[in-house]
Amino acid sequence: MSNEILAVLEYMEKEKAIPRADMIAAIVNAIKTAALKGVNAGQELKIEIDPKSGKLKAWALLKVVDSVSNPKTEIHIEKAQALQSGVQLGDIIEREVDPAMLGRIAAQTARQTVMQKLRQFEKDRIYDDFKDMVGNIVTGTVRRRERGDIVVDLGKAEALLTSKEQVPGEEYQAGDRVRCILLEIESTPRGPEIILSRASQKFVRRLFELEVTEIADGTVKIESFAREPGYRTKISVSTNDPKVDPVGACVGARGARVKTIVRELNGEKIDIIPHHDDPQQFIIEALKPAVPRDMVFDEKNHRVSLKVDSENLAIAIGRKGQNARLTSRLVGWKLDIEEYKAASSDPREDAIQSLIKSLGLDRAISERLVNIGMNSPAVLEDVELDDLTEAGFSADEANGILSKLRK
Repeated sequence: MSNEILAVLEYMEKEKAIPRADMIAAIVNAIKTAALKGVNAGQELKIEIDPKSGKLKAWALLKVVDSVSNPKTEIHIEKAQALQSGVQLGDIIEREVDPAMLGRIAAQTARQTVMQKLRQFEKDRIYDDFKDMVGNIVTGTVRRRERGDIVVDLGKAEALLTSKEQVPGEEYQAGDRVRCILLEIESTPRGPEIILSRASQKFVRRLFELEVTEIADGTVKIESFAREPGYRTKISVSTNDPKVDPVGACVGARGARVKTIVRELNGEKIDIIPHHDDPQQFIIEALKPAVPRDMVFDEKNHRVSLKVDSENLAIAIGRKGQNARLTSRLVGWKLDIEEYKAASSDPREDAIQSLIKSLGLDRAISERLVNIGMNSPAVLEDVELDDLTEAGFSADEANGILSKLRK
């Protein structure tokens, strides 16, 4: 059995990083518990395992008495003195026993218990190794797909990239390398389950922290974030340092920094916007290149009604409303976007209505006057009867117009 024990100790220490001392303690307790359930029931045992050789030794702990009532726990003083000189009544002595005497059933039970302990050790080790990595980006190898989820090998443990944490359109085959954020560790009856994500906005945020030193050291701050995985991400950034351009810092020289992140996200578009405390200015920046013509704020319901020109309407709303949704999440206001229509102006109609209202003329007469250039009461002030009759008005019509002018 020593060879088996030594093999287990070496394997768990090298492959699973479980300390040998912890493994020995677990095996000893398992063997002792199993032995006491078999033929050795009622005995008190001491068991030791040599950490170098894996050799197992066992002793029965016996109380020295002058009259033995239970040979499993007691020994007569004469026999005790033969084993160990100088013992007294009431002392406890150790009598070595053959490990084989622990029993076959005990050995089988011990093996099962040891395996159970090993699994628990491994679960605890996985949790300890990864609990402090939550929120960090890890790299692993795709192993297999299980009902839409992807199992990723992280080296010391396997993790799960669930279907809801995958980016639409991304496909992975066994053996592919993949970078994800370690989203959380869930406790399950089978042990800790490591959950990865590429769809979470935390993944993109962490990529910016790794790529942009100004964000990592706090010079530039990501104020708000909105993402539709696989399509577009919008972030707003600010800084308290007047010498630093927050947008330029994120973009990098010739776009080098943001291009690195876009490549990692397989071409997902990224909009970087300067943050403004003024919601109106913030919305204007977030909607660019579309320019709103009119904005009405409803403070009570936290809504904004926007009007944009027809040529900018599609840009402001975006494909399937994507740009409007992302902008709304980014600025924290609900947006209602509609087309801006300028009020129509018809000078001829305005002139007709002016004559009708100011002079009380009927529409037909007003239209004829406007048609010959007499389009306001001011123009008509110096008009004579002959001017009107020469323009085609009858004497009665001309007199009627002049009469109303005099009134």
